Amino acid sequence: MPATPPGTPVAAPEDPYAAVRTRSYAGLLLMAAVLGVPVSAVAFGFLALVSELQSLTYTELPRALGFEGTPSWWPVPLLGVAGLLVGLTVRRLPGGGGHRPADGLVSTGAPAPVDLPGIVLAALLSLGVGAVLGPEAPLIALGGGLAVWAAGRVKRDLTPQARSLFGASGSFAAVSALLGSPLLGAFLLMEVSGLAGPMLGVVLVPGLLSAGIGALIFTGLGSWTGLGTYSLTLGEVPPAAAPDVAGFGWALALGAAAAFAGAGIRRLSVALQERVERRTVVATAVMGLVVGGLALVYAETSGKDGSEVLYSGEHELGHLLSGSAGYSVGALLLLIVCKSLAYCASLSCFRGGPVFPAMFVGAVGGIALSHLPGLDLTAGFATGVGAMCVAMLRLPMTSVLLATLLLGKEGLTVMPLVIVSVVVAYVVTLRLTPAPVDGGRERPEKGKSL
Repeated sequence: MPATPPGTPVAAPEDPYAAVRTRSYAGLLLMAAVLGVPVSAVAFGFLALVSELQSLTYTELPRALGFEGTPSWWPVPLLGVAGLLVGLTVRRLPGGGGHRPADGLVSTGAPAPVDLPGIVLAALLSLGVGAVLGPEAPLIALGGGLAVWAAGRVKRDLTPQARSLFGASGSFAAVSALLGSPLLGAFLLMEVSGLAGPMLGVVLVPGLLSAGIGALIFTGLGSWTGLGTYSLTLGEVPPAAAPDVAGFGWALALGAAAAFAGAGIRRLSVALQERVERRTVVATAVMGLVVGGLALVYAETSGKDGSEVLYSGEHELGHLLSGSAGYSVGALLLLIVCKSLAYCASLSCFRGGPVFPAMFVGAVGGIALSHLPGLDLTAGFATGVGAMCVAMLRLPMTSVLLATLLLGKEGLTVMPLVIVSVVVAYVVTLRLTPAPVDGGRERPEKGKSL
């Protein structure tokens, strides 16, 4: 490379934060804050509607039909019909019902306005009747899509950077209170989008502002309506013992086990998804019957409520931790198997997010292992949650925060164990994942062809 001639002026480095110092950025920041109010209100309404649908379809409808309680077989026809409707929505409406959960949490940008009705309908039909998925993915899409659409009505000539900023801010507002803290939602979206360097600061500031406003709106609406905030919270958390050598050994083992379990769930769900997409409507109905059948098997075998296999599981985490003494090891193992298989079937065809079921499966696994010497109940719960989350999501920072902030002050005690389990699960998961090749496809395993 030729040397620069003497006397040649050296160009000053470009200021990566120049956009932040402009007056237009201040205007975008104000608009993002204003849009956070209606977006978070819509997100609250979406979660309230999901909760009402779950109560209506699983509790009130059987009673209206003359049953004294909910029969153990009830989820089978319910999820079969729901699968048929979800399949029709995915097949017929624009947008294909939104993000495919078997692909994991991925950043695809804000959806087009025409796609939003199909995304919302597919998610309501899935989450409202018991599919083993969470609301985070449709909320991210709904918040981002609404924010970009509304900003476009106010300012017609939005630049691509402004569209990205408003889309991210809307998503931040929509999931602001879902995970129990606006900070957790912010970390989730930052890791999913892969933002780094100066661009992180440009997008993060309005995103955090929208998340803070969204959390306030969720709290206000929850108090005003009496419906609560639909936030991930735990009640009583058993005291955690200080980490010791045995605890670190269990953290290593749990991390490795979660990586293999997560790899199995992902591969089975992707394989099922490929088959479902050949005949979307019929196959989605069949997968619904499978999910309902697994709930029936669990209920009849364990004597517990089949709803523990259904839904995302975030509302059962607190009960699971505080009432763990009421579950035998056999019942916990059966719950892991049935929930994991129902999770695979749901990932393959229904619409929702993968976060909360991963937390639930990991929590149950940690509680089951806490019956063995050397593993504290709270530590087992936390390390299981963190390890399974990173195995399914591949988001290490979010997984650590989910597992520790959820437990309050006890989370600080077990944080070293959680970090060890998450790191081990993350590294083993990457080793088990086929390397990508040209076009974004995964490299086939040795001895197999594309």
